Amino acid sequence: MGYSSDVKAVTITADTVALDADGISVAAAVGNNAALVIGGALASGGAVTLSHGRIVTILSAGDDSAKSFTVTGTDVNGDAQTESITGANDGTATGTSYFLTISGISAVGNPAGNVSAGVNASAADVIFSGRSRLRGVGLTSTGTAGNIDFLNTSPVGTSIMKVSSVASATATRDLKIPDEGVLLTSGIYIQYTVSTFLTLTAFHA
Repeated sequence: MGYSSDVKAVTITADTVALDADGISVAAAVGNNAALVIGGALASGGAVTLSHGRIVTILSAGDDSAKSFTVTGTDVNGDAQTESITGANDGTATGTSYFLTISGISAVGNPAGNVSAGVNASAADVIFSGRSRLRGVGLTSTGTAGNIDFLNTSPVGTSIMKVSSVASATATRDLKIPDEGVLLTSGIYIQYTVSTFLTLTAFHA
């Protein structure tokens, strides 16, 4: 008699693209209600396509605390996403949404000085976008330790559990979750700092 299982395995290779403060748009003057030029090291053809969801940062040379910047693109599921990021005063403003693609960034108001846009070191991905039970996790570490956060609903949703990597490029972890696993009612998402693991395999049903 054959054996049938509804357990699925999803393997994710961690993002290794480091924090890049002007990877989306290099520092330049931006006009009143004008668009930033998407032409940084992460861009191609006037847009940015990333391998994992990343958080957008806006670096202002002047006082842009009374202005904002509208970011458009898609989220880790490939759905359209827009975020408004309030500017900083001679510093970096950090968004909260994870973008897989960035098609445009526009100023709302007149920036006081040069503005650049990039990504920070936080990354996210989707394991499964629907209701499922997380049954186990296999992890290969790198030389940098970190935590992989498993979340419900979205990469900024409710944290359900964390799995730690260790600072050893040869270390592996195999975590089996007892009973029927952990139920995530609205999707299984992960959030982590880049380069803190090599590969992760999640088993869900």
